[in-house]
Amino acid sequence: MTTDQPEPLATARAIVTHTPYQTIITSRQHSLIADEPFELNGGDTGMSPNELLLASLSSCTAITLQMYISRKMWAVKEIIVDLELFAVESGTLIKRTINVSGEITAEQRKRLEHIANVCPIHKILTGNIEIETILS
Repeated sequence: MTTDQPEPLATARAIVTHTPYQTIITSRQHSLIADEPFELNGGDTGMSPNELLLASLSSCTAITLQMYISRKMWAVKEIIVDLELFAVESGTLIKRTINVSGEITAEQRKRLEHIANVCPIHKILTGNIEIETILS
């Protein structure tokens, strides 16, 4: 029997450990720890889920920019992507500040801003997202 469901782009598994909220997350051969901070009764042994979300966007932005810069052979020395997450009246705001150091023109900076806005995680977060939950 065949299924019409496509292959996943990525997979992850989260398993809660013996501490109140510490979670071991695995994907392929990699793992990391997520937790809540002390003020939310966590053990503060890893990034919170909100911080992991920002880590995903910031790393995707930086990698996408670096790929583009490398392909264009521009003289960029460093890329720093800082993110802040806010609860606002309309929902959620993520403020992204990108610092690119090196010898680049205003036109190149404008192009990099466009490239940042089309990184895969940015497109997922600003696109239509459906979450199907199956409890077994």
